[in-house]
Amino acid sequence: MATGSRTVRPRSSVWLSERKTPRRKGDQQPVGLDHLKIVAATMRLLDAEGLAGFSMRRLAAELGVTAMSVYWYVETKDHLLELALDAAMGEIALPIETVRSVEAAGPVEGPEYTPAEPRDWRDQLRQVASEYRRVLVRHPWLAALLGEYLNIGPNAVVFNHAALAVMRNSGLPDDRITSALALVYQFVYGFGTIEGRFAARCRAAGLTQDELYHEMMGTVADRIEFDEARKVMEARGGTTVQEMQDRDFTFALDLAIAGIESLKER
Repeated sequence: MATGSRTVRPRSSVWLSERKTPRRKGDQQPVGLDHLKIVAATMRLLDAEGLAGFSMRRLAAELGVTAMSVYWYVETKDHLLELALDAAMGEIALPIETVRSVEAAGPVEGPEYTPAEPRDWRDQLRQVASEYRRVLVRHPWLAALLGEYLNIGPNAVVFNHAALAVMRNSGLPDDRITSALALVYQFVYGFGTIEGRFAARCRAAGLTQDELYHEMMGTVADRIEFDEARKVMEARGGTTVQEMQDRDFTFALDLAIAGIESLKER
């Protein structure tokens, strides 16, 4: 896309970079550092301080090195955030049946899979969706990065292959698979993003989720315009915020699955 005389190019990706050696002459590999340590420290900082509080200088201080030592391993801050993004995707535990087709792609760092595996596509989809939600909530910064980068790292590739395999198992024709996945992805993304942001807000306020929820509800307790909404929220059940969220997520996902089944039968 051209803007005046300036050409705007797509953001480069760490997964497409050919950089293998440091750029500056005389640079020496820092002792005691490696990609795994740097990415793990990056994720800890992002979890604690969010994207707004993250910087290469802050990361270097966390690692006890200079900022240039970090740049020995990563070319840019964007590349480092891409690595953290893919590491988070690797925390998603997938149905082992769905990842066997991509084992030939090479070893991928991720969770260890449990022996008990759902085989029905509905249960597999529930596992994929629930795990995706869990990681979005655990890492509130992840949602923003998913909209910024290509997300083509090895863990993301395995996740996408697994999700495609699950949806193919549903019996949907190929020309409807991406639409069905979009339904599930966007639902989980939206649900997990809001849930994660609320949890982060509670941590910043020094309150539990239940404390902040009851405080917020108390501010509108006498407002008549909220009566209907309050009745519906009370009717859904659950004694804690987590129980309410789990009930909403489970039923909403069941609605999505029922919709996929209905369209498939047509």
